[in-house]
Amino acid sequence: MISMEDMETSYSEEEDQKSSLPFLEKKEKEDKAHGFSNGEEHWEESELEEELAGGGKMGSKDASEGGGDQSDSSMESLEHCLGDINNIQSMKSLDRICVLALQRNLKELNDIAREKALAVQKARDKLSTCQLQIKMLAKQLERVDIEIEREEEAGNVAALARLRAMRRRLCTELENEKDFEFQIVLTLKENMLEMWQMETEQGKYEILHEQLKKYEEELEMQYQERAKARIWKEKIAALQAEENQRSREKKEEEAQKEYEGKHKKMLEDAERNHKKAVCFLRKSMARIHEKNAKEEVKTQEHMERRIQAVLSLKTSITSNREKLRTLQVWNKAMAFEAKKQETQMREAILAKGGNVAKEIFLHKRLLEHEKEKQAHRERQKSRKIEIVSQILREKASICKRKKGQSCTKAIKGGGKLEDSLLWRMKTWQYIEKTCKRSAGARAQPRCSPSACSSAGERTASVGEISGEMAHDVLCESGEDEEERDKTLVEPEFPGLWSQECDLNKISKEEMEPKQLATRVEKKEILEKKMEEFQSGIFRKQIVSARECKRRTFYSKPSCIHFKDFDVGEIYKKKIVLINASYSVNFFRLVGISEWLKDFISIHFDPPGKMSSGMSCEIVVTFKPMINETVEGEVMFMAQTGPFSVPLKCTAKRCILALDKELIDFGSHVVGETISRTINLTNSGALGTRFKVQTSAGDSSKCRATAKSSPGRMVTRHFSGCVPEKKVSNSLVTPVVEKKDQICADHGEETPCSAAQEEQQRAETSLSGGSTGLGQDVLNSRAALDTGNAHNLVELSAEETPVEIMLGKVTEGEIGPFSSVKLQILFVPAIPGDVRAEFVIMFDNPDCKPLCFSAIGVSIDVPVWVPNPNIDLKICMYDRLYQDCIVIRSRAKATLRLKFEIRKELSKHMELLPKTGYIQAQSSFSVQLKFLPRHSLPEDAGSYFNEETRILEVPVTTLIGETAKKVNFTVHAIVTTSDLEISPARINFGYCTIYEAVQANVKLTNKSILPQEFGFVGLPEFVEIQPNDGLGILLPLESLTLDIIFKANKAKEYSFELTCKSEINRQFKLSCRAVGVHPPLELSHSLVQFAATALNSVSTATLYVINSHVSVNPVTHPVPRIGKGEVAPVGPTSFEFRVPEACPVTVTPSVGTVLPGKKSLIEVSFRPTLPDQQIREEAVRRLCRAAAAGAEIQKRKKDEKKEGKKSSISMSRQQSSRQLVRDGGNKYLTSLNSSEQPKSEELKPDSDAYMAAQAFLMRNFRGSFEKYIISCFVASGRIDERKGSENLSCSPYNTLYLELHCPAVAPAVVVASDNGKNTVDFGDVAIGHRMMKRITIQNISPEKLELRFSVLNPNGPFLVVRPVEMLEPGESKPLVISFCPNENKWFFEMLDVRTAKTSLTLSITGHGVMPSIVCSVEEILNMGYVIAREKVTSTFKIQNTSMLTLRYSMQLDSLSSTRDKDQQRIPSFIMSSLQRTEFVGTQNYSGLSVFSIFPTEGEIVAGKSQDFTVTFSPDHESLYYSDCLKVVLFGKEIAHVIRLKGAAREHPMFVEGGVPLDVPIESLAVTSPPSSQEALNGELQEPAKSILLVLEYIEGESPPVPARAELKVGSIQTAQFASKKSVEFSLESLPLLQQKGFTIEAVKGTLERGQVKCIGVSWVPPADFRPDDPLLVTALLTLKGDIKETYQILFMGKVVSAYAPTK
Repeated sequence: MISMEDMETSYSEEEDQKSSLPFLEKKEKEDKAHGFSNGEEHWEESELEEELAGGGKMGSKDASEGGGDQSDSSMESLEHCLGDINNIQSMKSLDRICVLALQRNLKELNDIAREKALAVQKARDKLSTCQLQIKMLAKQLERVDIEIEREEEAGNVAALARLRAMRRRLCTELENEKDFEFQIVLTLKENMLEMWQMETEQGKYEILHEQLKKYEEELEMQYQERAKARIWKEKIAALQAEENQRSREKKEEEAQKEYEGKHKKMLEDAERNHKKAVCFLRKSMARIHEKNAKEEVKTQEHMERRIQAVLSLKTSITSNREKLRTLQVWNKAMAFEAKKQETQMREAILAKGGNVAKEIFLHKRLLEHEKEKQAHRERQKSRKIEIVSQILREKASICKRKKGQSCTKAIKGGGKLEDSLLWRMKTWQYIEKTCKRSAGARAQPRCSPSACSSAGERTASVGEISGEMAHDVLCESGEDEEERDKTLVEPEFPGLWSQECDLNKISKEEMEPKQLATRVEKKEILEKKMEEFQSGIFRKQIVSARECKRRTFYSKPSCIHFKDFDVGEIYKKKIVLINASYSVNFFRLVGISEWLKDFISIHFDPPGKMSSGMSCEIVVTFKPMINETVEGEVMFMAQTGPFSVPLKCTAKRCILALDKELIDFGSHVVGETISRTINLTNSGALGTRFKVQTSAGDSSKCRATAKSSPGRMVTRHFSGCVPEKKVSNSLVTPVVEKKDQICADHGEETPCSAAQEEQQRAETSLSGGSTGLGQDVLNSRAALDTGNAHNLVELSAEETPVEIMLGKVTEGEIGPFSSVKLQILFVPAIPGDVRAEFVIMFDNPDCKPLCFSAIGVSIDVPVWVPNPNIDLKICMYDRLYQDCIVIRSRAKATLRLKFEIRKELSKHMELLPKTGYIQAQSSFSVQLKFLPRHSLPEDAGSYFNEETRILEVPVTTLIGETAKKVNFTVHAIVTTSDLEISPARINFGYCTIYEAVQANVKLTNKSILPQEFGFVGLPEFVEIQPNDGLGILLPLESLTLDIIFKANKAKEYSFELTCKSEINRQFKLSCRAVGVHPPLELSHSLVQFAATALNSVSTATLYVINSHVSVNPVTHPVPRIGKGEVAPVGPTSFEFRVPEACPVTVTPSVGTVLPGKKSLIEVSFRPTLPDQQIREEAVRRLCRAAAAGAEIQKRKKDEKKEGKKSSISMSRQQSSRQLVRDGGNKYLTSLNSSEQPKSEELKPDSDAYMAAQAFLMRNFRGSFEKYIISCFVASGRIDERKGSENLSCSPYNTLYLELHCPAVAPAVVVASDNGKNTVDFGDVAIGHRMMKRITIQNISPEKLELRFSVLNPNGPFLVVRPVEMLEPGESKPLVISFCPNENKWFFEMLDVRTAKTSLTLSITGHGVMPSIVCSVEEILNMGYVIAREKVTSTFKIQNTSMLTLRYSMQLDSLSSTRDKDQQRIPSFIMSSLQRTEFVGTQNYSGLSVFSIFPTEGEIVAGKSQDFTVTFSPDHESLYYSDCLKVVLFGKEIAHVIRLKGAAREHPMFVEGGVPLDVPIESLAVTSPPSSQEALNGELQEPAKSILLVLEYIEGESPPVPARAELKVGSIQTAQFASKKSVEFSLESLPLLQQKGFTIEAVKGTLERGQVKCIGVSWVPPADFRPDDPLLVTALLTLKGDIKETYQILFMGKVVSAYAPTK
């Protein structure tokens, strides 16, 4: 049974559906079927709701378990009520469906009836409106007929014709309305008939209406019950929510209490910690204060000490001054005494008669000699003291060494004494030899480096010999050995060496003290002069406030090195010295080291002053005299100080080395002969002779037999090898000494024997067996351990055969830069380990002997494997590998062989046959089969290394029934043959048939072997690149492949690609795609533009084609997406979306293509420089300019400050320099920081931006970019208003256009205006011409012929002066003019074309119509003025255009063509429409009546100008007038103002009415009346007539009287002071009132400058005839300085309100 919720949902859905069907039975059937399906759907929905409701109950029940008993009881009651409601039986599903169908059908019937009733009502309204229109037309026709009769009687032909035309129009309209009425009546009848039919139908279904009401009531009841049920449910949910809320609040309270407890605890802890911290802080602060107090005390003490030092310095200076004064006095006294003695001596000599000069000279020389002798003695004493102290130090060190020795002195005996004597004797010999060699150098300051090095080497060799003697019995500790080595390097008397002199020289100086004293004095004088020289010449280089502290000159090469020289030859080297200082510098050659002067000569031409970065050459010549290595330097003196270039001369020497020190022969069977080689290399330039021999302690003489275990054998082998104790000068001695030395180095302050040393070596060799020895050695040792268990049997030296021996080459000559191969042979004779030591001796005493060792293992088995290591190389899984293993026998009988493989590898490896017999002294072949499975890593266990993937399998060969075994090892590297394709599945997505989709896959070779691969059996729509999917993958290499899919039809693709390896393994790649056939296609999918210059344009055209004209898929492919619906035939729209920052334009970008048609598309490429790149370059240029400006300012400041510093002392000068340097740096920093702009702040129209753009354009090297533009396709036509928003496009129908855009540098650029390609003329007035000059330059290396594109011949732009030819680098001007003819913007592109590129100039200009606004529109009335007086008026003209206007003000009265214009017909004869002349009465004096200021000038855009008009008449006239024209740019009349004015002789006037006189005054000049006559009022002038017309409009309600007015005024003037007011009065008032005229002001008084209006109104009297106008005359009298009378003619006319306007 369907629930109430289903009924409600279905009812609401069916009620919303609205459709009209003509037949009700058919509708009911369809609705029934539809209702059944809906019923099933709603049944499922009701079940889902019930499940959710049940779940909600359960959840709420669980949530409210702890709520209380009251909530439980209320819940139970609510659920009971809800159950009662649910028990109500609902309407059946079928009944409900029928009700809904019936309701819908009846509703449709009612809607149709309402529509018909509405149509009838509309028809009736139209009919009533039409009838009303017919009545109105009939009335208008009657009225027109009456008017026609009236006009016929009046004879008005014009009105009659008009009325007849109106009557014809009304008749036509009346007939049309009647026809329309007839049609409406017919339509009304039809609608009424249909309405009656629908009412009849409604009557038929009246019973159904009642049933429907009944059903609706039942449904309403069900809905109410359901609402009650929902309310109960909501109450239950509310109670549950309330319970949940209570539980949550309870939990929150508990959590809050817990949080408060924790917070309280935290506060207590914090307070406790704070107290502790305060305590510690107080202690810390106390310590800090104490420390500060101590520091302050120290500071005070320090200051006191400084004060005391200053005071003591002051007192010492004072005392020194006093001493100096005393000394000077004493010197003067002594000089005076000496002079006195000399005088006495002279007198005595003269008294004796001797030679005075000679005697005095000899006396002086004697005194000087005594002084020198005394100084020499003092120096000798000091040197002897130094020598003695050095000897004492030497003895103290020897005693210390003797005390620290751990060995007893009794064992050494007399050998030590002998050794000491030998050492002392050798040291003296060496010192004598060295001193003799260096005696030739007279002023040599230190020993030659070669001598020192040779002394060190020989001392070391002597030390080695003594070390051998000391280590014959026991070894000393490492610390004493190092101390002894350090001591032995020095000679017996180091004091002589420290003074750098030799014995012979010292003895000579002792014999010649005078010469020594002279040299000491000369040396002191030289040092003083050098100090003075340096202080006077050397100066610091300070450039840009920086001092040059580095080397000022650099040498190339940095060291002069003569390598491998021969004595007697001459060698030359050239060096280049470069000035690396900041400014100009110079240098000179000082000399070379003293000990190099005999061998080195310098050729140097002084270059003079050298700028920074300049260089000069120096040639150094070396002529060696002795074969020794010497070092020194070439010394120079520069302006900034001395510098030197190191010089080194290296003699030829031998540098010998071995490529290895250990030869490992491995394990071999007794009787074999194995050969190995070792390389001896000489990398020096000196050859020598060598000799190879076995070492004295060769272990091959002491070994064990094969009946022992290898471990014990090795111990015995090394323990029996003890070197002999002897001292000899043979070549073996250094080797023994070397061994002892090694032993001493490795000892740790304990005695060390040779046996322990050899044991350590053996253990080291055994521990490194995995790397040093092969696997076969270990296997052979294991076999020997299991087969032999006997004791050691020691053999004598004569019985032991030599197993490791030298080859043919044992001695020979090794040349320079060469190598020699030495052969070592291993002939195993006795099973066991063998070791031999060899030493290589050389004839050259400087070359130390070289040692190397050879080891091997001998095994004694009758069967052996020639190749014990079977290397299968690299193997793949699941591949079979075979090899043949040869086994040889030396036995004299047949032996049975049994081959055993480890059980773990039985699945993977096999030997065939497993058992065999080998003949005597023959060989046997075994077939090895290796088929590795994928389970090999698990099966092999420890034999397989998973990291390196190396398999090492030992194979055992059992020999007969004995326990002897022969082992060999099978080696293999096992690798996989897998090729991994990532990803394994590719979904190309949707691909149109006009394009290809590319996906990338990575093919990885998991093997460590190269593998060939290839994708085979490719479908025609798939392509793989590179190399068509074929290639070779190196080990563990990954290759990215491009899978290119191109659909050939619209369908769904699912296929697999197969990749095969060289071993025929297949790897699958699953692919899926959907082919799409778009409704449109492009004629070209790829557009390749030609090389386009920057800011030029290249254009390409293509078509968008709509070839979809039929939906028949049989005749041709139809557009669709996969297997989807076929696209409809019709107009199809497209839209191109160009990416941002793409220099490409597509025109049109949006359009619609009809079926079978195509649309032309134009694609333009305009390359430009990136905006960010231009901004960065602009910032760089600005920064460089700012830095250069700052540097210039800094230099100027430095120059000014240096000029001020010249008068300041040196101390102040240094401080001021520092301040200047700091200030300059701060200034430069602030300048750079303040002036450095940001790239975002630069404007594109700024000069820096334009300059950077021009620079980049000139240095542009070209670029190539690819762009892909999407073209979206949608079926339908694009609405012009809404655009493409009303269409829905599928992204799968998208077309793609690929563009190749190469950009190159332009050949021609704009050189003027910072390289702007835009020529902007700005605002130019219409009709005016402006010219601009643009400079273009040829920046290409070729001569260019220029051609120009054609500009619009009707346009405003014109190339005035084109350029035809440009040479490379040439610049020429191009002149363009602009003359607008319309008020709009003009834009054109001018292409300057060359053979390859083109330059596009954008020419813009704005034609502006000059517009002004004047405060005076047409007429400027100056009013009434007393003749011969002036009045001024001001008006304003504002420039409302966007350019500056040049104006001029012109009066027609001053026009040059006025005389010609006066020859025409007078203006008062012509009609007012034909009058063009506005110049009226002029002055008699010839001066202009009107004048204006200013007459010309300029008005800036948006500004205004005030103009002043002056009216100055010279006689009375009421018709002064002129025409003022505002002329812009001398051509265009922008505004015309009519100037009017009137002049009177008397200060009163009357104005108004219709003028009855001619505005042209007579040429006759009448004399004015005299003033006396005027005062007396005797002058009788004719009264002036003024016509005042009043028109009364008849037919208006309420009636309005006709009105008119007269103005009576008094002129403001300074004249006529006697009469300040003017009186006026109007006569004949009763007559006027009788005729219907009403006058508002009959009389009155006017003050100066006052104007009063006299209002006149008129209403026709009763006896007035409309066809006879009324005319009444009255006199108006004005009394001022004179009396004037005006005749006022009042004319009344009646005008009909319906009269036609003319």
